[in-house]
Amino acid sequence: MEFLKSKVLLKIKGKNINRFIKKLTVRKISILSLRYINENEVLVLIYKRDYEKVLKIKTIYDVLEKDVFGFIKLKKVLKLNIHLIVILVICGVFFLILTNMVFDVNVIHSNKEIRDLVSEELKENGIKKYAFKKSYREKERIKERILNKYPNKIEWLEIVEKGTKYVVRVEQRSLPKIKEDNKPRNIVAKKDAVIRKVIASKGVIERDTNDFVKKGDVIINGDVILNEKSRGKVRALGRVYGEVWYVIKTSYPFVYSEKKVTEKSRDVYVLKFLNKEIEFTFNKFKNKKITYKNIFSSQLLPIKLVLQNQREVKEKKWVLTFDEALLKAKEMSIKKMEKSLNKKEYIIRNKYLKSSVNNSTIDIEMFFAIYEDITDYKEIE
Repeated sequence: MEFLKSKVLLKIKGKNINRFIKKLTVRKISILSLRYINENEVLVLIYKRDYEKVLKIKTIYDVLEKDVFGFIKLKKVLKLNIHLIVILVICGVFFLILTNMVFDVNVIHSNKEIRDLVSEELKENGIKKYAFKKSYREKERIKERILNKYPNKIEWLEIVEKGTKYVVRVEQRSLPKIKEDNKPRNIVAKKDAVIRKVIASKGVIERDTNDFVKKGDVIINGDVILNEKSRGKVRALGRVYGEVWYVIKTSYPFVYSEKKVTEKSRDVYVLKFLNKEIEFTFNKFKNKKITYKNIFSSQLLPIKLVLQNQREVKEKKWVLTFDEALLKAKEMSIKKMEKSLNKKEYIIRNKYLKSSVNNSTIDIEMFFAIYEDITDYKEIE
């Protein structure tokens, strides 16, 4: 701050120069530096604010301004070089605009229909010639949006930035052609299980409820036999549900953390410039969940103003006891098992088997009996 304060270097000339120096100190004018040229001349550095006081008491002495320092010097330099500075600023802004602008978007794929489709979607999402580059987060959102919109056409999409150009690589999704197959077949067990339900619309049921079957055993036969003679072969149709058994291993940490959205929220204006964000708020949330809407965006400059709705997210940590960690591990095992089941499948029963402590985690094993679709097919040769 001292460096920025405005100062003036004065050359003072006259007889008995020390008397004038004494006058300056009496009037509490700060002398920052003092250098004698000869007995009648001296160089004095003072603050700019005291300059008028010196002129008022100079009387017979000659006071000449030799140089200035601090803010006043900076102001003087800026004034003298204003044209050069303006040109540099304009060039800098122009350079920023050019380096953050897209001059070409190249979609790579052999199929013209896919290229045109992706190009059109990219344009609608702001990735096009002479538009500004998107941040990594925005590119990921656009990619996700396109993949969700065309799940049956596009398998994979990548947007790569190369200088002032975007290279977009696409992988087309190949859907298997469904063919009508009338070859005769049996319905067999997919896994070792106890049969709980058999539904047959074509074929002969060979096994009953509560029968134990091994993987590959025939449950609905496509070879129709009457009076010990084959009367023809059909394509067996139906479903088989059985009780299947699993042992699931799960690890759970003793230090447990949970993120929760609180009731605290605020609307915050955010200025986005290039990949930087400036929030117009003082008390920022440490962790937050954000939804936003665009207020203003420029087609010429990489500037965007958005209104964010920020909801505070608090993270809590607990150090669990053995019993608490065991309970959490059991719950996680059940959830893991349920996640692998479809709507018609469910857990019949479960049982905790054993546990062990491994450094900072508890490792458990749980037994599950599952009501599961065990339908599988085997063609009749």
